[in-house]
Amino acid sequence: MRLPARRLLPATAITAASALLTGCFAGTESATGTGDGKRVRVAMMQPPRSGLSPLSDDAFKLSRWSTAETLVRLDEDGDARPALATGWRQSGRTWTFEIRDGVTFHDGTELDAGSVVRSLTEAASASPKPRILDGVELTAKAADAGTVTVTTATEDPLVPQRLSSPQLSVLAAKAYRGRTVNPVGAGTGPFALTAVHGTASATLDRYDAYWGGRAKAPGIDVTFVPDGTARAAALRSGEADIVEAIPVSQAAVLDQDLITEVPMPRTNTLYLNNAEGAFADPALRAAAREAIDADAIVKGVYEGRADAAEGLLGPALPWAAKLREPVARGARAGDPKGAAITIGTYTDRSEMPEVAALLQQQLQKAGFEVKLDVREYTNIEADALAGRFDAFVLSRATVLDSGDPAAYLYSDFASDGTFNLSQFADEGVDTGLEKAADTEVGDARRAAVVAAEAAVLAADAAVPLLHERVVQGDAAGVVGAAHDPRERELVTVNTYVK
Repeated sequence: MRLPARRLLPATAITAASALLTGCFAGTESATGTGDGKRVRVAMMQPPRSGLSPLSDDAFKLSRWSTAETLVRLDEDGDARPALATGWRQSGRTWTFEIRDGVTFHDGTELDAGSVVRSLTEAASASPKPRILDGVELTAKAADAGTVTVTTATEDPLVPQRLSSPQLSVLAAKAYRGRTVNPVGAGTGPFALTAVHGTASATLDRYDAYWGGRAKAPGIDVTFVPDGTARAAALRSGEADIVEAIPVSQAAVLDQDLITEVPMPRTNTLYLNNAEGAFADPALRAAAREAIDADAIVKGVYEGRADAAEGLLGPALPWAAKLREPVARGARAGDPKGAAITIGTYTDRSEMPEVAALLQQQLQKAGFEVKLDVREYTNIEADALAGRFDAFVLSRATVLDSGDPAAYLYSDFASDGTFNLSQFADEGVDTGLEKAADTEVGDARRAAVVAAEAAVLAADAAVPLLHERVVQGDAAGVVGAAHDPRERELVTVNTYVK
């Protein structure tokens, strides 16, 4: 890939970034439990939103710090593999999981079937539920000290994948004694969470009794740095060892040997309102699709650090490209004749307004009259879900929490999908989506998923633009940092700083 021309940060930006970083990583040498070697200093983008409760999106932080673990993990293909459970079997609506022996929580108590049942029951009865259990009725029971049965209201081939979600982490009893779930000192991973300082920082120390072997680093010091320029400056100045989510605009000014780009299961998509307005006309949906130049968006907005989309599922799911066939389109492009449309998007991801502006130019060139409505996501989501835009630009995770794209496709494109921004309804597509969701995990399910994707694209329910990459910075002395497309791993048992 040809790298963009090197650019220098303005002095004012460097000064601002340095001010933001002052004190961010101070005091890590004196943190408790330093042990041997160097502690890993991590700069993360988003501070905790729910006090690091595993029942929220904060669960992914606990997973990335290797402090909370689940019964199951996912391999590169999204297939379930043993973690705190060593094996499982299905009988109708019930799955039986064998719990790993010799595991202790960070408070010294032992992992057993009762511990698992307590954590899963807390999640299943939470309000709101973790999103991996949205629409799922799940009951967990201890068959004996080392065996747990999980039963769902309907037969569900994805139960093991669901149980890989960080939001279903298994914690010690102490985590559930307050009004909220408190993960401090309650996980089973190689690092014990010892302190959380609001939305500023967190401290983790190595847990020497970890069932998977002693971690190579003595601990982790996390600082939350929402400002992208400041995070990049932390890597450049040597104040952080690992920096997540470096903005594309900053990546070009860093030492490229310190940058790793990993394809994410996240697609930047233009959802077209199929129910009303200009795009209720299939010919105008086709006209919009043909007018869009995704390569120009990749180069102009993402500076080449993204992949132009061939479908809704990108290179983070390599099996999709192998199975995909050319899409048979259902309509020919019509003449927009000045059709007025409004595109909505949000400011929370800095690239979205720029993407929308380029789309505006491309669609206007094709003959549409285009207005933009750009707000913070919390202020625009309700209108988007209600179909108040002709089109909406969204950066969307395509495997959600189960590692399986069938749930995303159903949510976004089924007639009764809960995130159907396109207001799309097609009985034939519904049948294909249901087949994908009900098919047993494996090659047959993947084929059904790709067939459902083709049906959605044939109707121009949405136009996939590009697949994002996560840009991560690792200092020269970092060894073994994870580069995980699903953003579940970051510092692992094998990560250390020379």
